[in-house]
Amino acid sequence: MFDFSIVTNWIHELFLSFLPVWLAILIEFVLIGVCILVMYAVIAVIMIYMERKVSAAFQCRIGPNRVGPFGVFQLIADIFKMLIKEIVVIRHADKILYNLAPYIVIFASVLAFSCLPISKGLEVIDFNVGIFFVIAASSIGVLGILLAGWSSNNKFSLIGAMRSGAQMISYELSIGISILTIITLTGTAQLSQIVENQADCWYLFKGHIPAFIAFVIFLICGNAEVNRGPFDLPEAESELTAGYHTEYSGMHFGLFYVAEFVNLFIISGIAATLFLGGWMPFHVAGWDGFNTIMDYIPGVIWFFGKSFFVVWLLMWFKWTFPRLRIDQILSLEWKILVPIGLVNLMIMAICVVLGWHF
Repeated sequence: MFDFSIVTNWIHELFLSFLPVWLAILIEFVLIGVCILVMYAVIAVIMIYMERKVSAAFQCRIGPNRVGPFGVFQLIADIFKMLIKEIVVIRHADKILYNLAPYIVIFASVLAFSCLPISKGLEVIDFNVGIFFVIAASSIGVLGILLAGWSSNNKFSLIGAMRSGAQMISYELSIGISILTIITLTGTAQLSQIVENQADCWYLFKGHIPAFIAFVIFLICGNAEVNRGPFDLPEAESELTAGYHTEYSGMHFGLFYVAEFVNLFIISGIAATLFLGGWMPFHVAGWDGFNTIMDYIPGVIWFFGKSFFVVWLLMWFKWTFPRLRIDQILSLEWKILVPIGLVNLMIMAICVVLGWHF
């Protein structure tokens, strides 16, 4: 498995050879930021295209197929359209908060995205409470949604924001419990260490039934956290037009749109890291030849392959189950998922203490 820290250390030493320390670090910060933004935009484009093709497959349609081969240039046309559309100014809106809200949402999304461990040595930050930092960073987005609904001076936007806030804050609890279940199993909250501890077996299999239950709960709550179907009540078109971003147009709406898709990838990337080994190859104990072949596959491919597999699962959920009512959404969380998650966490703790795991 290639260690990208070799490359990053070489670049750092190269800059230090002819630049002062402060300038070298500043240039590295800028380069890292540009790489993150470019990767963020590319992932957003891939996710939008994937959403259209997957939904078309589930609905027995073809999907984009006219603009470019297999409709791939349709996305470029949509991006161009989004960039040139007018940003309509709402007369009675709170202009400062109204304009600030989409940037808070995109800031939280980019911050959480930058924390994903893409490959060995290819992490922007890696410290002992990394997974908790990711949770904290992603939780900032709900503030932007609430501000967007309130500042728009629109009753539909306000209702959508209230629904989204109640839903996201509620389901963060079960997400945290699922993550604590894996932390109990691995004994660390550092993302790189969590991945490396899965070198012999992924936690989805190593943790037996409690890990599988935590994985299922994480997928359900992750879908709710990003307001995806069947938990898309905050954006219920038949009731609220477009929910909390009804009054947004042009690129302001585009920021909400892009953030939603990339947030889906972030949830999938965290699930792949915690339960499916992240960038770690698939190894089988005793199969040395097979394991050697798996090691030749770069960690970047493993990470994105696992992440997009989870994305496909979540899209499957969206286009299969009907939309839930708000009382059903909250009842599912507080009456079903939270109790199951707490009991599952206790069972995992017992398994770890007694050594009932691989």
